[in-house]
Amino acid sequence: MRKIIHIDMDCFFAAVEMRDHPEWRDIPIAIGGSADRRGVIATCNYPAREYGVRSAMATAYALRLCPQLLLVPGRMELYRQVSAQIRQIFSRYTDLIEPLSLDEAYLDVTHCLAFNGSATLIAQDIRAAIYRETGLTASAGVAPCKFVAKIASDENKPDGIRVVTPEQLDDYVRQLPLELIPGVGKVTAEKLAKLGLLSCEDVRQSNESQMVEILGKFGKALWQRAHSIDERPVSNERQRKSVGAEVTLPQDIYTRAECWQVIERLYDKLEARLKAYQPDLHIYGQGLKLKFDDFRQTTVEHRQLRLSRAYFGQLLDEGLSRQQHRGIRLVGMHVTLPTEPNSPQLALPLES
Repeated sequence: MRKIIHIDMDCFFAAVEMRDHPEWRDIPIAIGGSADRRGVIATCNYPAREYGVRSAMATAYALRLCPQLLLVPGRMELYRQVSAQIRQIFSRYTDLIEPLSLDEAYLDVTHCLAFNGSATLIAQDIRAAIYRETGLTASAGVAPCKFVAKIASDENKPDGIRVVTPEQLDDYVRQLPLELIPGVGKVTAEKLAKLGLLSCEDVRQSNESQMVEILGKFGKALWQRAHSIDERPVSNERQRKSVGAEVTLPQDIYTRAECWQVIERLYDKLEARLKAYQPDLHIYGQGLKLKFDDFRQTTVEHRQLRLSRAYFGQLLDEGLSRQQHRGIRLVGMHVTLPTEPNSPQLALPLES
């Protein structure tokens, strides 16, 4: 049986800033957003979370919840450097490392000989090394499979560890609320709740075909998770599925001409990022996202085999047909990539 560790840094971007600015340690801070109250929060520290501030929250709403919130613009290059430093620590224990983002990763330590193969002691040593060498804390989940390790890592945050042994696995999974299962978002959780499905135990009392009928392909995966089944290996050959660029505008815009000016500015950035992965600009699909002044958004995406500036005009016309006289506060562009097993990793991190 596998020994999987999920390491999740505690409020990573904010923690780096508090490390470098100790005077911010006990006050609510948020990374991202903007002083003009537009944009969204990338992450925040725990004092800010006590006020209800959360990642991906609109800056204006975050400031209503916490008027004294300190907005920090963020230093992405530094965060990447620290993330690379943490990755080097992981590599002392295993080559099977699957990064999920700059601040979290799966590690398969099944064959690690350190600490006589104890995944619990390995996880504790990794956390200690991270703190000793970076001054940052990390939380860990240890389990026989990936999804349980990920859930467990969140259980004793910050600076905690939760271990689910093979003997505990089935009982642990049975009692899990479905909204904790990766892939079950708010809408899916509400849909399942209306059918009386609130926990993994409830799913076990249904049948697999019913879950597939309700949720499609994900229904099968959820059925398996509810039965403690997750055979996915830790893979260090993850392939990026999309590349994009977007911007939150300082003022709402309303017209096609204004939108096209934004697209013209973003296009060169998108093209440069794509070339790092697909020099011939070969793609699978091309898409456009508009977020309106009521914070609702629409996305238009169609099959397209090569990046085309002009094609964004067609996508824009379709998106604007849903505008309903609303202002536009964000414009985003993206492409989906061909899935080829041996494609190289994208060298440039995706940023907004």
